[in-house]
Amino acid sequence: MAEMNGNGNNLARASRNLLGDIGLPTVIIAVFWVLTLVAGHFVGISMSTLVSDTIKRAGMNGILVLAMVPAIQSGTGPNFALPIGIVCGLLGLVTAIEMDLTGMTWLLTSFALALPLAAAVGYGYGKLMNAVKGSEMTIATYTGFSIVALMCLAWLMIPFRNPKMGWFIGKGLRETIQLDAVGGAQILNNFLLFTVGDVIVPTGLLLTFAFFAFLVWLFFRSKLGIAISAGGINPKFAQAAGLNIDRNRVLANVVSTILGAIGIIVYSQSYGYAQLYTAPLMMAFPAVAAILIGGATASRAKVSHVVIGVVLFQGLLTTALPVANEIFVGTDLSEIMRMIIQNGIILYALTQVKRGVQ
Repeated sequence: MAEMNGNGNNLARASRNLLGDIGLPTVIIAVFWVLTLVAGHFVGISMSTLVSDTIKRAGMNGILVLAMVPAIQSGTGPNFALPIGIVCGLLGLVTAIEMDLTGMTWLLTSFALALPLAAAVGYGYGKLMNAVKGSEMTIATYTGFSIVALMCLAWLMIPFRNPKMGWFIGKGLRETIQLDAVGGAQILNNFLLFTVGDVIVPTGLLLTFAFFAFLVWLFFRSKLGIAISAGGINPKFAQAAGLNIDRNRVLANVVSTILGAIGIIVYSQSYGYAQLYTAPLMMAFPAVAAILIGGATASRAKVSHVVIGVVLFQGLLTTALPVANEIFVGTDLSEIMRMIIQNGIILYALTQVKRGVQ
């Protein structure tokens, strides 16, 4: 009997440790996702379609979620100013279209144009974060909103002339630009694409996400990456050890902004459209929610949190929304449920900030 009690205690302890490592929200979301998949099967929704959409959405959002890791590790918290990087990526994207480039040349040029711009803007943003220590997440949110509003004027005033982007009457760029006009729609998705049964696997898109995830993982195992993480964990100790905390915070936000710029280009080609004006306004919130679902906190994040989080979050949205619409016939609860899930996760995670720094 004593042996059975001992085994039971060990099992309970192991379960608690596992739950602590993964996180209660992650477990709840994973269970809820499985239940919605089962419900989808019973209401007649194709499982292969749901899985295909989940894989695609995870790939197209993955790099945007990955942009959260450097900012969180540096101690500035989730990057709610992600629209800054997104705007840089969109500017590189439309500039490449203005140069009348197509296909893979257009895609690579978009990256090349967006990178230096995102690095410069990220440097300025990092300086701002150093000036507002203690209020980073609040200031970041309004900084992102302000840049999007400013760019609404810029999209109208930039003197681009390419008819694939401009309004039919008047000046300025259209709100939505079709990328199939430049051969850029799903260009990564279709690279080495294959199917498993009826499930479509966008190999090129997943390889791109995996490549950047590996680079970020490698970066945070370098001397510089470890220094950034050390400053985020315990700034006073890191400063006493001779590390330049402010410089490392700026560098981390430069990397985060660059990833945001790359992420929106990958997202746009997968979506098939580039969306300007107010489209980037709220894009930071799904990215923040995804990495927090994956087990990250407002002070600690890893690449594994990105992978787990983006799959669970996008899988839940892809599955739960059509299932809810089938169950509650005659209603459209998709947007309401998306906002409840997304903002509820962010709210829960931000209440656990102290837990994350212990």
